Amino acid sequence: MTWPELPRPRGVLSASVLDALAAPPGGTLRAPSVAGADPYGDDLQLALHVCYELHYRSFAGVDPGWEWDPALLQFRGTMERAFLDALRAGTSGGRDAAATIDALLVEPVDGGGLARRLRDRGDLDQMREYVAQRSIYHLKEADPQAWVIPRLSGPAKAALVAVEYDEYGAGRGDRMHQRLFADLMAGLGLDARYLAYLDDVPGPMLAVVNLMSLLGLHQGLRGALVGHFAAAEITTPPSARRLAEALQRMGAPDECAEFYTEHIEADAVHEQVMRHDVVGGLLDTEPALAPDVVFGVEATGLVEDRFAAHLAGAWDEGRTSLRTPLPAP
Repeated sequence: MTWPELPRPRGVLSASVLDALAAPPGGTLRAPSVAGADPYGDDLQLALHVCYELHYRSFAGVDPGWEWDPALLQFRGTMERAFLDALRAGTSGGRDAAATIDALLVEPVDGGGLARRLRDRGDLDQMREYVAQRSIYHLKEADPQAWVIPRLSGPAKAALVAVEYDEYGAGRGDRMHQRLFADLMAGLGLDARYLAYLDDVPGPMLAVVNLMSLLGLHQGLRGALVGHFAAAEITTPPSARRLAEALQRMGAPDECAEFYTEHIEADAVHEQVMRHDVVGGLLDTEPALAPDVVFGVEATGLVEDRFAAHLAGAWDEGRTSLRTPLPAP
């Protein structure tokens, strides 16, 4: 396995984390104040992403001892609180988890959304940008959600593991969704190495992935992680179908669409399992977690909407949605 390189800093928060990781753990961590930092900004989101990545593959040359360094965890906690406060301020909340999840099944009548835009009028350069951005998650697809497995019990746990089993290719390495996404990237002439585009992806996409890690790494947010996972599985099939159609219209190689065609069928089944067996099973045993499930659904919609608005705004202005333009394939 190869390890990604540390990214370049984007401000004082990320510089503090990256400077610390260049030295052995246990030293002095210069932790600047988080007060006044944009909770969705590039600096805080990159700093959080680097901290979270220590629990996944980490980075080349970084001492594994940093994963549980008390000073770094304390600094991460202050950034998490700022991010979590912003997420809660941006969501309405509630206790009716069933109604919140059912609302995901109703598509907007205005015909908006990135998948529709790419299908109807996007070009191959925009599709390549979209895929490069999404690679920050999809090359570790299902890993953040796996953190919740030991935090569940009974039918909810068994059902969620069944969904995760499919995400990991049902035992076949070549069918893992992570592997299929790497194949999609290669077919589009993109660098399919893990976190290859971390320096290029801006805050809105980092926030999408950081939300998953935030919810997964905290036992007290297990209900929110289940809500997030349900939202992701329910909303994927329609967008996956449109993205497969977009790739076909753009003349991309046939193998590029396989990642999305796999999700059309798999996630249609997962939708039912997540709604009835995972969410239903969880709330049968822990009904007090209903507001957390609602928060997980709404927070997922919030960060995804921010991501979509960033890409659409950039493309409407005729510029790249990345920090630096992609090289030609």
